[in-house]
Amino acid sequence: MARPLRVWQRCRPGALLLLLRRGGSLVAARGSSTQPARLPRMEYQDAVCTLNTLQTNASYLEQVKRERGQPQMQLQAMRTFLQRSGLAVEDLDQLNIIHVTGTKGKGSTCAFTERILRNCGLRTGFYSSPHLVQVRERIRINGQPISKELFTKYFWQVYGRLDETKDSHYGSMPAYFRFLTILAFHVFLQEKVDLAVIEVGIGGAYDCTNIIRRPWVCGVSSLGIDHTSILGDTIEKIAWQKGGIFKPGVPAFTVKQLESPMNVLKARAEEIGCSLQVCPDLEEYESGGERLRLGLEGDHQRSNASLALQLCSSWLRRRGIHDFISVPKRGLAEDVPLNSPFPKAASFKPSPVMVNGLQSTEWPGRTQTLRHGPVTYFLDGAHTMRSMLACVSWFRDAAARQEKTTEGPVVRVLLFNATGERDSAAMLKLLVPFHFEFAVFCPNITEAVSSSNAADQHNFNVTVENMLTRCLDNQKSWRRLAERDSAVATDVRIPEGLPLVAETRQTDALVFPCILSALQWICQGRDPVLDCPGTFATLQPGATTRAEILREAAGIHVLVTGSLHLVGGVLKHLDPSLSS
Repeated sequence: MARPLRVWQRCRPGALLLLLRRGGSLVAARGSSTQPARLPRMEYQDAVCTLNTLQTNASYLEQVKRERGQPQMQLQAMRTFLQRSGLAVEDLDQLNIIHVTGTKGKGSTCAFTERILRNCGLRTGFYSSPHLVQVRERIRINGQPISKELFTKYFWQVYGRLDETKDSHYGSMPAYFRFLTILAFHVFLQEKVDLAVIEVGIGGAYDCTNIIRRPWVCGVSSLGIDHTSILGDTIEKIAWQKGGIFKPGVPAFTVKQLESPMNVLKARAEEIGCSLQVCPDLEEYESGGERLRLGLEGDHQRSNASLALQLCSSWLRRRGIHDFISVPKRGLAEDVPLNSPFPKAASFKPSPVMVNGLQSTEWPGRTQTLRHGPVTYFLDGAHTMRSMLACVSWFRDAAARQEKTTEGPVVRVLLFNATGERDSAAMLKLLVPFHFEFAVFCPNITEAVSSSNAADQHNFNVTVENMLTRCLDNQKSWRRLAERDSAVATDVRIPEGLPLVAETRQTDALVFPCILSALQWICQGRDPVLDCPGTFATLQPGATTRAEILREAAGIHVLVTGSLHLVGGVLKHLDPSLSS
């Protein structure tokens, strides 16, 4: 993420706070009050700059680690911040919430769920994390990020109320993610959504979204190992945390899990007092041999789609809305006996509205393919071992389809970065057998020279030197793994694909200082969308001479993975509309 020097020259929070305090009364009104605080005119980037002073997600993770010994304090702190913002926990009951957790696929599940219910004519709110390009992507109304104007307006309303009350609370302000969660609740109440789909940030039991008292239905997507320093180092401990979003009397659904974490989820449901059911395979909703089409690619999305169908069906029935529900094949889900070890939810034939919702779902940066002339990008923010396995399976099939439409040899390029405590070497090991011609590593810095419109992607907690060191370590790991792979002659060529350029050469591994310079070198001026000057910033001697095959190949296929932040930085340059 880019250094904030130029942004801070333009946007100084201290000066903004002085203006804020002079702007008029900021007295909070409870619930969905429409009485806005009187504020001076502020721009979107001013709001983002001030938001960044509340710490980024890295700081939030460290705060959660410190509070781990007293986890209930996290939720109590969140309730206090919510109250200081002018809301009470009871106000959230108005939002008719669908609450979703999991390790892999919870965002995609939420995207399917939101799209289906929006198709039913409902006004939807959707809160997710992280964002790819702009922070307002996290708070969506009817599938679209809230406008810069609305974000700015509501940001200063909430920030002003919290700032006014901080002196009586030891100067405390909510961290970045906590603030955005409060902001999302405020926005959804003000904008009078019919329902809100809320994606858990980390874990479940002590996640700040878990101040929700009365969701209408809860969901658990696929579980795996991630955030072990916070959630625990076993799948069972992680399952216990995820099951913490269950609420008494509220139906809950999960995709198929391994037996051990499934036992933990079932025990949590019994302890809390809710019904937990396992979603059927997507094939069980299909009839007449017609396969349900999904807007998101990859076989792993099928379990996410099944979970979304159950969440939507349960929500609609509980709300008394039956126009969009087809008759189940065997009884209603709530009528299924709970005497089996893992009760199974009822399959049903999805209504045309639901089918269309699954087909039209979009979720950028997850199994996404972009074709720009001879350059094709395969973008997937996989950052755990299980999600990387799914990415590998998807890329194999997606690249095969693209290679069939390319007349001539292709160059295959990996663009990779990983952050935090994740095991980069283990993920890279899964990618080595594809025989990429180049493996390119760069930090999650969009551009070497920062600009004010990059404030959404700033990270104040990791130095550029630390990020580049991580990239150099990944480069060493790749070279070591590639040498080992060559020795055992492992090969995962794309089925029925065209030959690669110089198949027998060992992969070149290069490091670049930012995402833009990496993309410019990879594309060599052949992407009609990407701005490519004549020279490229690189940390790698001889990179220019090695790029000849990129200029001559019939096609360049680029897999971008390892980090959603990396994918977001790439999309910022490949899709200018996302920054508008």
